[in-house]
Amino acid sequence: MSRSTVWTPGFWLDIFNELLYDDNQLDYGDEWCLNFNYTQTDEVTKEQRKKGWKVYSHCAYGHFQCGACRKTWPSARVVLLFRYRLRNGRGTVIMRPFGQACRRCQDGEFDLPGFAQKEVEHALVRLFSKIRKNCYREEEENEDGSSASSTKVWTKPHEKSLCEACRLGICCQEDN
Repeated sequence: MSRSTVWTPGFWLDIFNELLYDDNQLDYGDEWCLNFNYTQTDEVTKEQRKKGWKVYSHCAYGHFQCGACRKTWPSARVVLLFRYRLRNGRGTVIMRPFGQACRRCQDGEFDLPGFAQKEVEHALVRLFSKIRKNCYREEEENEDGSSASSTKVWTKPHEKSLCEACRLGICCQEDN
């Protein structure tokens, strides 16, 4: 299985467009685009809600590499936050991946995750399902009743102190 420990926005854009245009995931004639914002939170103000913004949080399986010591580690609790809306025939998705800090370095720096193609496809297909439900009033396809990844492998205990999403109170940690 090919996997990456490097955050690559272009990889997400390519798969987003492939699913959108080749696989017709949102076949309604609207134009959709994917953007990235590395500071957005899961909070939606009343004003933003009036403008049609919705939020979807997805828990994925990814890999990290420390920018300082180059140590790599897998995580089954990588939070991806998607903010989306459809307005006047134009759909916008703004994505934020959350990082994790290196246990060895303890330098407080959050490294962004890399993903296998299958994991990116899974996350985007779930996002498109939410968009069809919330923007086009379609029934949601309920694969397994959860937004957690199909590759659910809880290996080691989740280290909250090293998780950026935990620090913001939006992690996909289930035992809390």
